Amino acid sequence: MSKLEVDKIDPQSGTDLELGSSGDTITIPTGVTLDASNATTTLPANVVTTDGTQTLTNKTIAAGSNTVTGLTNSNLSGSAAISNANLANSSITINDTAVSLGGSTSISTGGMYKNIIINGDMSIAQRGTSQSSITSGGYYTVDRFDFDVVTMGTWTQSQSTDVPTGQGFAKSLKFDCTTADASPVAGDRVFIKYKIEGQNLQYLKKGTSNAESLSLSFWVKSNKTGTYIAELYDVDNQRQISKSYTIDSASTWEKKTITFAGDTTGAFDNDNGNSLQLSLWLGAGSGYTSGTLSTSWTSATSANRAVGQVNLADSTSNEWYITGVQLEAGTTASDFEFLPHDVNERKCQRYYFDYVKGTDQNVGMFTAYATQGRLYGHIDFPVRMRTTPSLVSSNNSGDFASRKGNTENFNNFAGFQHTGTLNCNIYSVDTITTVSSGEVVWVNTSASTSQISFQAEL
Repeated sequence: MSKLEVDKIDPQSGTDLELGSSGDTITIPTGVTLDASNATTTLPANVVTTDGTQTLTNKTIAAGSNTVTGLTNSNLSGSAAISNANLANSSITINDTAVSLGGSTSISTGGMYKNIIINGDMSIAQRGTSQSSITSGGYYTVDRFDFDVVTMGTWTQSQSTDVPTGQGFAKSLKFDCTTADASPVAGDRVFIKYKIEGQNLQYLKKGTSNAESLSLSFWVKSNKTGTYIAELYDVDNQRQISKSYTIDSASTWEKKTITFAGDTTGAFDNDNGNSLQLSLWLGAGSGYTSGTLSTSWTSATSANRAVGQVNLADSTSNEWYITGVQLEAGTTASDFEFLPHDVNERKCQRYYFDYVKGTDQNVGMFTAYATQGRLYGHIDFPVRMRTTPSLVSSNNSGDFASRKGNTENFNNFAGFQHTGTLNCNIYSVDTITTVSSGEVVWVNTSASTSQISFQAEL
């Protein structure tokens, strides 16, 4: 192959400079940056790049009906103008508002439901909008986001309206440290986690040579600057990978993007169990920080999970916000995928369903069963739940009132009989003496503490 090295090529006066002839392919080698900061360059049809790292800056692609290939993970920036081109890759990123897309240009964006995370915009909070005095793990406010804390401070968790400006978000999830732990022992930890069913992850091809990378993006804000850890944990195969990110400016919303390589070892189970867990660490004892951070997939070692993590629990002045959490296949993060509120809510209801909560809510019609002295009723779930749910019911004797004519009885509902993941029967614990077997009564909630909910979380 011939090679010519020059600093500059100028055409003869009054003529155009031609590279190759019709039908030739111009190949741009790996790592080359196309830059025309002070000029507009028109690229010919069928431009081909040789890898996925090119940056097209201040370029015009406008010849006929161009097909631009090989632009995986490329950046379009500056004053680039793209027209009549098919940019057929979901990983292309536009980094500058000066980029214009004209003519019949099309960009594939990965399709609907690219975000593996449900409720990443923190808009659904069936359990409530605030919970204080948290010292143990569990689901407290925003749906699908579990809290894990082991002897590392006391926390208030809330759904907040503090959000990044101009990004389309209305809610965030806030953590406020109310009792500090400035000197955690080895086993102390605090983080939020999101659990994912294995049957929803099969397309990632984990455990094969074609395993997909994953890109995580989110908006975060805290008064506590420094290094934080984001971790993917393979529950099925006990493998993990951790990456660090930094909060650079105190009390300022910042967008973070992290890419995790695909794992060629260990396939996810194809079932409705917990296969993959995303953990966002807030603090950790030496049992999780004394090793070397596992930045590549490896067998899980506790000491390597959260190396370098700051301690958000070291002061009651500390708080931490997050919203716009998105996890998607590929090595480039795309814009957050906003879903209609009702779609988002129903996806959450697969795992948790609030049937009634609060005063004067209609529970439904119940039939008296005199032999057992109980009221029996039937409830249909809005979606098929992940598995047989457990009943979450308030147990105060005055929470539920059954009415027959002018007669009112207050009943305690704590029983549950499963008849499927789409419906169930529930019954009262209190005995009923004012109705006969087979009679139908109405049941309503009678107190602010009244609740009937169903949980099938991972």
